[in-house]
Amino acid sequence: MTGFRQYRLRLTGFVCALCLAVPASAETLTDALVSAYNNSNLLEQSRAVLRAADEDVAVAVAALRPTLDYNLTRDWGFAQDDSFLINRDSVVNTLALTSELSLYEFGRNQLAIDAAKEAVLAAREGLVQQEQAILFAAVSAYMDVLGAIEIVELRVNNVRVLQEEVRAANDRFEVGEVTRTDVALAQSRQALADANLESARGDLQIAREAFKLAVGRYPGTLAQPPAVPATAASLDAARDIAVRLHPAVLEAQRLVTVSEINVARAEASVLPSLTANARAGYADGSSTSNSGNLEGFGSIGVEFGGPIYRGGALNSAFRSAKAQRDQNRATLLQTSLQVSEQVGRAWAVREVARAVLVSTGRQIEAAQIAFDGTREEATLGARTTLDVLDAEQELLDARGDRIAAAVDEQIAVYGLLSSMGRLTVDYLGLPVMAYDPSVYYNQVRNAPAANSAQGLQLDNVLKSIGKY
Repeated sequence: MTGFRQYRLRLTGFVCALCLAVPASAETLTDALVSAYNNSNLLEQSRAVLRAADEDVAVAVAALRPTLDYNLTRDWGFAQDDSFLINRDSVVNTLALTSELSLYEFGRNQLAIDAAKEAVLAAREGLVQQEQAILFAAVSAYMDVLGAIEIVELRVNNVRVLQEEVRAANDRFEVGEVTRTDVALAQSRQALADANLESARGDLQIAREAFKLAVGRYPGTLAQPPAVPATAASLDAARDIAVRLHPAVLEAQRLVTVSEINVARAEASVLPSLTANARAGYADGSSTSNSGNLEGFGSIGVEFGGPIYRGGALNSAFRSAKAQRDQNRATLLQTSLQVSEQVGRAWAVREVARAVLVSTGRQIEAAQIAFDGTREEATLGARTTLDVLDAEQELLDARGDRIAAAVDEQIAVYGLLSSMGRLTVDYLGLPVMAYDPSVYYNQVRNAPAANSAQGLQLDNVLKSIGKY
């Protein structure tokens, strides 16, 4: 039996052993995505930002409601006669409650509510963008670890084969079939294979650390990835989906609406407002001439007024609001162009990855034939040891390229989904308890009191997400 046939048998046995060693409960790509979604601190950060935006709606709503403040004061009074001697003093204690209610302000408060609501919708799209980034990082980390494992296995097998080559070269040198140079060439390739194996193991460790950062834990035994999800039938279809549904575009649209509302608010800031106010309380007074009496007081009234001159601040604020609107409009146009460009680039990357995967398959077939022929010719003396080692290295490189191409294809497909705005738990159908941003918003949008029924429901919401 030739040395190559022995090599093939050893390789087959090694692969079979690996298959038997893989447990039935190997971790899947879906498992990694679920863990990444559940463990992400970045998602928690974005959710907190969204909850803060929800509270801005509550603050804006509160401006439509009456306010109630208390005030407690203590005043000391002194008087002097013509001789500049203090001959009497007084102490006054006052407890008062003051309430105000905005009756009419030409829609400024309602505009503030509308702007806050649009800001909430923009923050929700930002959360979707963060979700996409988390899931794509998990896909990349999973495929990098899987590829690194396969490279290590390939390098381990290559070291074993080259160890056999060195032993065979020594045996043939002992009987005079080859020279010391042939032995040295085999030893050199074995040393290179040892170094490449250590490098591959280092790459695997690095990939494992990246996996922990993206997923929240170290990887176990990984299963091969499932069939890639559907993307789009054509590049034009992918671009059409992206410019309509990508969260970055939707967020930019919402921010344009916010800025347009803020222009209207700034324009209305020069208009007057009508406010009702009421005040009630008690006061007592005492001095050197009396012991003091407790007196109640109260008042109610309306106030109508507005700005006349603020040093140009109102006009400046109006111009600033219009400039912000123009900026957001330009940002929307640029974001749409960037999303379209990203789709085109992701589409090209995926097509290249697919083509490279097919080419590496043909490369392996050709390299295998070349290696088989070179090995047989070497047994007849028509090829040197260096020829055999070079042919074997080409076959090894082709197999390594095949592993890298398979990894690149998977990442490219999910990258295309991300550029289209579809790399979400809903589109992928991941078995997770998806975060519902409307739950918290619905509890705070009416600015509930702390001890009200709605306030107690809000407490329950906070407890359910571990934030109370």
